[in-house]
Amino acid sequence: MPGITCKTCPLRKHNLFTPFSEDELAFMGTFKTGELRVDRGSTILLEGSSSPQLFTVLDGMGTRYKTLESGRRQVINFVFPGDFVGLQAGMMGEMKHSVEATTDMTLCVFRRDDLWRLFSHHPERAYDLTWIAAVEEHFLGETIASLGQRDAMQRIAWALVRIFERLKATGYGKGDTVPVHFRQQDLADALGLSLVHTNKTLQALKAKGLATWRDGKLQLRKLAELAELALIDPEGLQQRPLM
Repeated sequence: MPGITCKTCPLRKHNLFTPFSEDELAFMGTFKTGELRVDRGSTILLEGSSSPQLFTVLDGMGTRYKTLESGRRQVINFVFPGDFVGLQAGMMGEMKHSVEATTDMTLCVFRRDDLWRLFSHHPERAYDLTWIAAVEEHFLGETIASLGQRDAMQRIAWALVRIFERLKATGYGKGDTVPVHFRQQDLADALGLSLVHTNKTLQALKAKGLATWRDGKLQLRKLAELAELALIDPEGLQQRPLM
């Protein structure tokens, strides 16, 4: 996607994102310094590093993960178009987790040093950053609640509905099917399940006619029933800022 400017950003057309004012749009045009294309499997941000850059995902998907003392990888959550990554390094000096591309990705690039210009001259945009951080914390809290209060099938149903809703809201997929290029192991890690249990549960959901995840495609045939199983209400996602 060569030559994408903030004014021509394809994400802005989606109702998921709060519209920009003219002043915000003009500022974001100066805040963005370019685009970065990364290949599938590339590490975008590394735990413990101090990146000079911040990113908004323009296209593609990724995972946020921590490396445990044993060397194993623990997936925290997933990265989708419109997500802002690198804020930890910008605010805390270094990343507390890593971000990896699970597909080829295109990222909007911002200079970390310009973050303070945003706070001093554009408080509305700074508030948006605070909102983004709060939503990420809320999602982690919802994940923890899911681990504690839902059984394996309910956890997986919850995750599939949330992933499906987010991808549909950013223009991915058609009808009841969206592209999902994560591994079953990633989902298992994020939900505190074994790979074997995750696979068996996905097979059970398929047998019930609720969900099929195969060959990088997720099909939710009965979204309302799957959401009911997950103990959530599929009312669509809350509108969110886009950086």
